[in-house]
Parts: sequence; C-alpha cells; structure tokens
Amino acid sequence: MKKLILLLALCSLAIGNSQIFEPVKWTTSVEKISNTEYKLVSKASIEAGWHLYSQEVPEGGPVPTTFTYNDEKGAFKIIGNTSEEEGHIVDDPVFEMKIKFFEKSAVFEQTIEVLGDKKLVNGTVEFMVCDDTKCLPPKEVDLVFNLPVSASNTSDTKNNEKVKESPVVAQSSDESPADKQDHKNKAEDASVVEASDNTKDASKVTVSSADSSSKSKPKKGLWGIFFIAFLSGFAALLTPCVFPMIPMTVSFFTKQSKTKASGIRNAIIYGISIIVIYVLLGSLVSLVFGADALNALSTNVWFNIAFFLLLLIFAASFLGAFEIMLPNSWANKVDRQADRGGLIGIFFMALALAIVSFSCTGPIVGTLLVEAATGGSQVGPIIGMLGFSLAIALPFALFAAFPGWLNSLPKSGGWLNTVKVVLGFLELALAFKFLSNADLVLQLHWLEREVFLAIWIAIFGALAFYLFGKIQLPHDSPITHISVGRLSLGLLVLSFTIYMIPGLWGAPLNLISAFPPPQHYSESPYGVGFAKTGSGSASAENHTDIPEGAHLMPPHNILAFNDYDKGLAYAKKVGKPVMIDFTGHACVNCRKMEQNVWVKPKVLDILKKDVVLISLYVDDKRRLEANEVVDSKLRPGKKLKYIGQKWSELQTIKYKTNSQPFYVLMDHNETNLIDPVAYTPDVEEYFTWLKTGVSKFK
Repeated sequence: MKKLILLLALCSLAIGNSQIFEPVKWTTSVEKISNTEYKLVSKASIEAGWHLYSQEVPEGGPVPTTFTYNDEKGAFKIIGNTSEEEGHIVDDPVFEMKIKFFEKSAVFEQTIEVLGDKKLVNGTVEFMVCDDTKCLPPKEVDLVFNLPVSASNTSDTKNNEKVKESPVVAQSSDESPADKQDHKNKAEDASVVEASDNTKDASKVTVSSADSSSKSKPKKGLWGIFFIAFLSGFAALLTPCVFPMIPMTVSFFTKQSKTKASGIRNAIIYGISIIVIYVLLGSLVSLVFGADALNALSTNVWFNIAFFLLLLIFAASFLGAFEIMLPNSWANKVDRQADRGGLIGIFFMALALAIVSFSCTGPIVGTLLVEAATGGSQVGPIIGMLGFSLAIALPFALFAAFPGWLNSLPKSGGWLNTVKVVLGFLELALAFKFLSNADLVLQLHWLEREVFLAIWIAIFGALAFYLFGKIQLPHDSPITHISVGRLSLGLLVLSFTIYMIPGLWGAPLNLISAFPPPQHYSESPYGVGFAKTGSGSASAENHTDIPEGAHLMPPHNILAFNDYDKGLAYAKKVGKPVMIDFTGHACVNCRKMEQNVWVKPKVLDILKKDVVLISLYVDDKRRLEANEVVDSKLRPGKKLKYIGQKWSELQTIKYKTNSQPFYVLMDHNETNLIDPVAYTPDVEEYFTWLKTGVSKFK
C-alpha cells in the first residue's frame, strides 16, 4: 500500500508528457421493463477532445468497446445484443475504413431476464480512447448493476418503470484498494449484497452490438452525398433513356400550354414531381431498413456480397448484355393516369419518365442508394435522391423557360450509348470494392491489395481501349473517327490506369487510398517481386543476419524488436542507443508518425543506422507465457495476462504516462538521453529531437 501511494505521488509530480490520462468515467443504472426483465444501462462520460470507439469496428481497426456480463451460472439470461447510441462515422485515412466513435458521452443498454432471486449483476467493459494526438491502451473497467428488488417480489410493480438508484461508479481495473472499498461501501448502501469481483471465476457472456445505430457527421458527409448524387443525376441525364426525352417533353409543355408562362409553370411542376418521386424512394429505403440496418451495411459480409452481385448485374446491363425493365403494365397504367391532365396528370407524367427510363437510371439509383446507405446516415438515401432528382429535373424547367436553348442541345446518337458503357465500367470497378469489404471482414485474403489493383488495372485499361475504339460492345455504333472529347477522356483513363500499376510494387496510391485494401493486407507488404531476405534489395541492408527477436518493418526495412530485453541486449552488443516506441496496433497517430514522419530521408536514416528500435505494442492481445505471468503493480490482486498489459504497465510506471505514441531515447543503463516526446508531426522538430538525443550517447 505504501509503495502504491508513493507511486501515485510521483505521478502527480510528473510534468510535460508524463501524465496519466483517465478521460472516460463509467456509471451504471437499471431500468425495469417487466416483472422479470431489466435493462442494464452503462453510461460513459468522455472528456472534451477524446473519443470512444463503437462496439462494431472492422477487422484491422482500433480496439472496439466490448461488454462482458457475468451470468452467475444461469441466474439471468442475456436478451439480444448490447445497443448503443448514434455516434459519428468517419472515413479514417490511416486505417482506410469507416470507423464509428462517440464524443462527450455514450450510453449502452443491455436487456436481461432474471431467472431467480437476484439483486446484483456484475459486468466488465473493455474500451479504447483517442484524441487528436494520442491514444490510450485498451482498459478494462468493472461494472456493477444493482437491481431494485428480487424478481420474485415484483408482481405489483409497473412495467417500464425506471429505477433511480444511488450512482454506482464503475470500478476501474487500475483503481487502488481504497477506491475499490469506497465503491463497495456505496454498493452496500444501495442494498448490494454480493461482491463486485465475483466475475473472477464465473463464466462470462461476451456481447457485441449488431444493431447499433449511427449518424454520420452531417456537414461533410451529407454534402458529399448530395454532390456525388447530383453528378450521378447529370450522368443519368446523358444516357439514351433520358436525354432524348428532354426536347420531347419540353416541346409538349410549351405547345399544350396556352401561354408561355403556363408552359414554364407546368414544366417546373413536372420537375418538382420528379424530385418528389425520387425523394419518396429515398425515404422508403430509410424507412424500411432504418438507421440500424443502414449502419450495418458498411461492414456486414452478406450485405457487401449482395451489393457486389447487384452491381455486377447493373454493370452487365450498362455494357449491353441485357436491359433491366420494369413491367410494361406499370407504364401503361401510369400513362392512363397522365391523360387526366392538371397537377395529377403532370405528376403521373413524371412517374412515367421514371418508369420508362428505369433501364438507364435504375442501376445508377441503386448504386447511389447503396453508397448513401453505407455512409452511416439514415437521411443519406434521402439526400442522395434529392441531389440525383435535382440534376434530372433542372433541364426540364430551364429549357421550358428558355426554349431557344433546345437548338443548342447536341443530337442524340451513338455517344449516348458510350456514356452508358462508361458508367457500366465504373459500376464494375465499384462492385469489387464491396467484395473487398467482405474479404477484409472475413480475413480470407482472397482479394488482397495486389489482386484488387490488378482487377482495377484490367477494368480501366479495357475502358481506355474502348474509348480509343479498339473494343466495341453490342449497342455501339460504328466508329469512323474519335472526337476530341472521347480522346481526352480516353487519355485520362489511360493515365489513371498507368498510375495504378506501381501499386503492385508497393506504391501508396494516395489518390485512391480509400478503395483498395490497405498495404499490409497484401501478398507481400514490400510489393510484388520484392524479397524480404536473401539477395534482394530488402535483404536487411546493414543487417546481413537479422538478430533473434528482430524483424524488418515494411516498407522501409527498419530493424525493430518487439521485446524490451532482447532489444536492449542487441543495442549493447552493437554499441548503439535505444529508441523505445510505445505504440499500438490500433493507434491512429502512431501510424501517422510512421507514414508521414519516419519516411522522411533524414529521419529514416537515423532510425535505420544510429539507433536500435524497440516497438512495444500496448494493445497486443497475445497471452504471456505461463512463466511470464506476474502480479500487476498498478492493479493489486490482478495478474498481467497479455503482452500489451506488460508494456502498458512498464510505460505507466517508468515514464508516468499511458498515451501513445510515446518515444524514448536511452543509453545502455536505461537512462534517458533526452526528454521523451509524444506525437510530433513536425518533421524538423522530430529530427532535431532524434539528432540531439543520439549525439548525447557515449
């Protein structure tokens, strides 16, 4: 106890980067649903600037929030999954995936059915938090849920009654015995009669949420959906199903209307009707699926496979294999309604346009709804349909107001089918993105980075040949010459195809980083044909024989250790200082440092030649060997079970901080050569720190 108090005192005196962060506080409560059913509520209060990750995180991303409930050998039954609030979804450029997180607060709820006389439910939550400059290692917190009365005595209580109880503060795994005793006293005051650490030997039920709702950041996400949808609507406008109808429909309104003003009014109503029809379609998708299902689209394997197959069908249709048509009876019924005239007749004319042009607009609308839905916002499909229909409707209103513009429209011809075929190639390329999502989630490694890029190179290469007239498809007109516009587009596609080719050899391809799998998800992290050892250029460079316990970090071949003792022993052997890199597999800013700072030549030169790098992953979930399992110095009564816990405790005790990234330069006596630093995105500042520290090594 004295040692623990001394340690806490030292931590409180630390300055600079030496700070123990605890940005999340957990509290619990219980809501009564029925005589035997209760809702366990866990609330996380998050300090400003920090964010807590969702329960649903794609494979290879940060550590998700996970709840474990002690079932007390059948004393209660878990009903469904742990639900969570709407959070924020971002397209993370480092992990190259959509990730959901919470800010300020988050509420998680789990329904249980009590099977006997029970007053207390114990649970555990494991979570990870980050801010803009650092991440904290995964942490476990004990949760205590105090049921108000036993299940056998609740027959006279009302359903859906919310239980107000004394706040039960979640017990952290890092708390001192005094803190734990304080929590225990609070629990006893609230009629808690069972100890909070009964979870030690009991069986556990781990629950992850499959029905969590989400909401994307409205400003950037929804405006992006609207813009893409508007461009998609413009593309649909240039297809052979829609474009020829512009002069026909506008002429109808201007000739049938008694005055020019009435013609313009009717055309505007016609355009508004088009918008209403498509927005209703987007609303229907949101209503049928709901926010929960829409959020699941981005990571659900079967949804992604279904979308892959759907987009293949759309692509085949656009390429001329067949036409996707709605039943003719629908169009006939709508045409009869359009003959009624007036506002109703105009609305049904717009509906007739949507049905007749479905063979061209259907695949675009379907793809757009898929993309909008997987953006994580329930209103995404509605915004998408608003942008799409606005692009379709604008020409009818504009050409009705200015009929003379119709003479400037290009004539219908083979170029319309060319637009349709180009869209087919784009649909085909996008289809493989959804197949890649499924492959990443399942970790099948069937569609690794090189295979994905090879497919895209083939697709866009074929598109370039098509635009140059070297490939013809079923509905194409004979090509006697290539227009300047078609040639320009062909050159652009060919340039893009050539740009992707170096990706097979490890090029990052920043322009399309959100589409292919990440670089580590590949046949070789170093690129095709690049050997890690042997006589190839990746043969450890200055290391003819890689020492025991070391490896080369791709793609720059930095010699690194993941074990403290082995790395220190090697540093003593070669006479170099040690650089400790406290990092994490799920640490965003760690990856930013490696991708943006470590790659700079002068920094990379020091890391490869002047120091021995020891990277310690605080979120490493591999279990320690039996002879390495020891008592935790920070958590009395608990054991260090995982490798990551060992390194996290080392960082906390020795350097009085628990955030990553964190860099230390030390000599062979384990004395710091210079004050450690945390996230340092400025290359010059980080280089100066490295150079100064190394220069002090003797």
